[in-house]
Amino acid sequence: MKDIDESKAPLLEHLVELRRRLLRCVLALALGFAVCYYFSNEIFGFLVQPVREGFGDKGGTLIFTKLYEAFFVHVKVGLFGSFVICFPVIANQLWAFIAPGLYTKEKRALFPFLLATPVLFLMGAALAYYVVTPTAFGFFLGYQGTIGDMKVEAMPSMDSYLTLVMQFVLAFGISFLMPVLLMLLNRAGIVTRAQLVAARRYAWVGAFIVAAVLTPPDVASQCMLAIPLIMLYEITLIAIWFTDRRNKGSDETDEADQDVAVAE
Repeated sequence: MKDIDESKAPLLEHLVELRRRLLRCVLALALGFAVCYYFSNEIFGFLVQPVREGFGDKGGTLIFTKLYEAFFVHVKVGLFGSFVICFPVIANQLWAFIAPGLYTKEKRALFPFLLATPVLFLMGAALAYYVVTPTAFGFFLGYQGTIGDMKVEAMPSMDSYLTLVMQFVLAFGISFLMPVLLMLLNRAGIVTRAQLVAARRYAWVGAFIVAAVLTPPDVASQCMLAIPLIMLYEITLIAIWFTDRRNKGSDETDEADQDVAVAE
């Protein structure tokens, strides 16, 4: 109770604190956007590498069909890059706002999840960028050639390509946060390991449904998202099992110490 008593504050002070944290987040995003927009050519050049590899040695072309399309593509690149580089700042401000209302034990329990969130997101985004998108784009571009007497050539627009690659990166990055969500639900007592084990078959089906919704309608990219989700689900079950055993051992130790204290 001492932790909570020391952090008590009127509602107005909480609102002022929330406003200050939000302003810092907005300022960080604005500065990040300015930097990323300045280097938007370099960032977009990095994002187009998967489709450039898909075109092969003959090269390819990205077009824009609206006069303002190229400008807004650079704006979207700036916003996307700003969110990525400012995520640590946003997470820090969120933690600084909610931490005073938590017990010391709760802080220790939540802190590892705060660290695991960006790591898992980057793992998912890296899988999407370095493995899934080159495979998917190579498959899509394989339909170039000649049909009858007509030449078939892919000429994707800048905006449609950027939307597609961002869809891949965000879908994989957010989906890889599933272990964090399940572990938090387990820590909160909302779900147990037994319930998760019983729901395994539904989770597997759900992984393919999520993959079908978040990825383009090709089997390869859907499987490349569904299979890692299933693996993460199984790894989460193992992690919960280890955590339950450790907590059970800790509780037994505490009870033994209390019995000794009572006996003394």
